[in-house]
Amino acid sequence: MPQPLSELTKVFESLWPLSFADEWDRPGLATGKTTQLVSRVLLTVDVTAEVLREAKSRDCNLVLSHHPLLLKGVNFLSEDQLKGQLVSLAIKDSIALYSAHTNADIVVNGVSDVLAQAIGIRNSVPLVTTGLNIGHGRIGKLDIPIPLSDFAEQVSKLLPRTSAPVRVAGPLDRLIQTVVVVGGAGDTFIEQAKLSGADCLITSDLRHHVSLDAVSDPIRPICLIDISHFASESLWLKPTAVSLGQLLPGIEFLVSSVATDPWTLTI
Repeated sequence: MPQPLSELTKVFESLWPLSFADEWDRPGLATGKTTQLVSRVLLTVDVTAEVLREAKSRDCNLVLSHHPLLLKGVNFLSEDQLKGQLVSLAIKDSIALYSAHTNADIVVNGVSDVLAQAIGIRNSVPLVTTGLNIGHGRIGKLDIPIPLSDFAEQVSKLLPRTSAPVRVAGPLDRLIQTVVVVGGAGDTFIEQAKLSGADCLITSDLRHHVSLDAVSDPIRPICLIDISHFASESLWLKPTAVSLGQLLPGIEFLVSSVATDPWTLTI
């Protein structure tokens, strides 16, 4: 049975309080009216024109994305600009847009927690604690130590297929057992990962200089596995859809079939 959007946002904000978001972040309701009725929701990492077309074709009244569409301030929303085009498409088709970003990264069963579970990290806890059982990243142990090269192969097979490469930095024969994961871009957490005593950090969007420094550190070198930003966060969508379906019976939660990873070829 359809419910007002306001009833859905109450549940969303109980799971991912807006107050948990980083100061620079802008999650929450971007477009839509709290009184509009919602019967079907499409979950996605990013809002794109293809995702909005899919939402329309599947009769979804709401798109719940991980990344906020309007994360950075915009001064114009003309339809000949990307943000304006997307907002216009959503409004014309009465599709509300809601996002849960850093506030969904840090919680139990959030983005980093789901990634840790998928990789097989046991009894993981936040790398950087921001509250009781919440915080950025996750750290824990594998059941048995495994060479970096083999571990990277395992991680690659667990991820959704994309054209983005899985890159590995560090001695391929180093045994890995204590692992840190940070869903999305996580090179700002390298120092905390090193100080934690982790053997390896799995994250996305790693840059040259910080990666070189991390693996070359004479005191606390750490191995790195750089995975697709989209893939690291998309794992969160399916279990979230299941959980929301249990919390909001009568509302159908669907996972988008659109892979919004921007890379189309690796050579």
